[in-house]
Amino acid sequence: MGTRTFIMRIAILLIFVLFQSYESNGQTSLKEINLDNGKYIVGFRHYTTSDSTRTYSRTYDFSNKKIARPIPVSIWYPSEQNTGDKNPMKILDYFQIFKEEEEWEYLPNEQLLNWFYYSNTPANQNHLNEQTKAYSEIEFANGKFPTIVYAPSHQASSIENFALCEYLASHGYIVISSPSRGTETRWFSNNNAKEMETQARDVEFLIKEVGKFPIANYNKFAVMGFSFGGLANVIAQNRNEKVKAIVSLDGTERYQYALLKESPFFNIEKMDVPYLHMAQKDIPEKVLIEDNIDAELNTRFELYDSIPKSKAYRFKFNNLTHSYFSTLGILFADRDKRQDKSDSEIMESYKWASIYTLNFLSAFLENDDKALKFIDNKPFDNGVGKGLITQRTNQTEGLVFTFQDFNDLASSQNYQSLSQLYNSTLKQYPSFKIAEGDLNTLGLQLVFNPNTSDQGINIFLFAIELYPNSANLFDSLAEGYLFSGNKSKAIENFKKSLELNSQNKNSIDRLKQLNE
Repeated sequence: MGTRTFIMRIAILLIFVLFQSYESNGQTSLKEINLDNGKYIVGFRHYTTSDSTRTYSRTYDFSNKKIARPIPVSIWYPSEQNTGDKNPMKILDYFQIFKEEEEWEYLPNEQLLNWFYYSNTPANQNHLNEQTKAYSEIEFANGKFPTIVYAPSHQASSIENFALCEYLASHGYIVISSPSRGTETRWFSNNNAKEMETQARDVEFLIKEVGKFPIANYNKFAVMGFSFGGLANVIAQNRNEKVKAIVSLDGTERYQYALLKESPFFNIEKMDVPYLHMAQKDIPEKVLIEDNIDAELNTRFELYDSIPKSKAYRFKFNNLTHSYFSTLGILFADRDKRQDKSDSEIMESYKWASIYTLNFLSAFLENDDKALKFIDNKPFDNGVGKGLITQRTNQTEGLVFTFQDFNDLASSQNYQSLSQLYNSTLKQYPSFKIAEGDLNTLGLQLVFNPNTSDQGINIFLFAIELYPNSANLFDSLAEGYLFSGNKSKAIENFKKSLELNSQNKNSIDRLKQLNE
């Protein structure tokens, strides 16, 4: 058992190599996420079929026998059945599927949290007994409904985002998913390009599979994925005209655009459907340094910035680290004390991610004007708390990026890593310029507010990188240090201002006062 646990934990580290965590148990629940379900009862079914065009080996059977590739299928759907005599599923019921997909069908339930990669804490044990919104094997609702294929993260279960899938089903969507599995066995090989193609083929298998259900509307079809699943969805969309929209939950297509371009099937010109990318919060400088992470990760959106033909949305969720774009991550994952927000902030953000997903799908699959207005609104106008979400919309042609846009992004990252943000912005908007006077005014506004003085200093340090010969900026930086009580830095920068302009009366007067 110890070896198995070790292997599984190593696998998860590979999944989230950029998003390591320190142990700190969360206090969360499905009830506290507080998703506002729609008018439909949620039905759920799970079964296993197979793809006879591909072969597969079960790792722990220790056999050379090859079988047709098994495809475990989880499907959430709207129902109108009276459930008065039925009990909703528990999270433990989803973990039975988890066991099956991990090829440990006979694992005793009491070993679940020891065996797999979640801490065996009282809080996590309690989660297993929580009731969900889904009812197993109930009837389908009448009619046809828009349909979503969900692609899980690296080697993850089909049920990893069950709360989001239930939420969409309650609002009249069908969601179908299968686990993220390697090409030849349960585990991925070292060839990520091959595994990306394999998962894309699994997505395409589900596109056909869901067509067997008469309630599926093929004219209203989208793909949705978390992390590694985002790569597969882009490939599947490029190859399938049925796909009318893409939802990316911090998809790896952002982080590994070069890998995506290795696929002979990828063509950015074919990304001609609406695209929603919801990104994790900026990784703090401490984590970047300690975990040896490229700082550009916070500002690089190469795929999003390259899309030429579709309406693309980008929302940065400033309280969510990567793993919390999944239900299992929110409920069971350990917290990283260096960067994670509080449980209540994480759950609130997950709720908003779910709401934005629903409205995006309703806008572009159902042509819902109210939902489109919601997506196009500033987050604050939708009731989102200040600073919770940073929004960008790519209208593809004739985009204008203003200093106000830059400041919104800078503010969302607490005025850290401004040079990296600026360089990233220039890649998308080469003609973007920042006026010296705007930086000076913004810096002074911030520096004279005791609550934001450090942010104002950061603005001036960035400003003198852009305008190293500006006596006025060095003078303002010196004033900021003086206001903050750093006398030596104030003197240093007043002197620098005078080197650039010996007639700067303010610096002359200030140095005289400071030397008296």
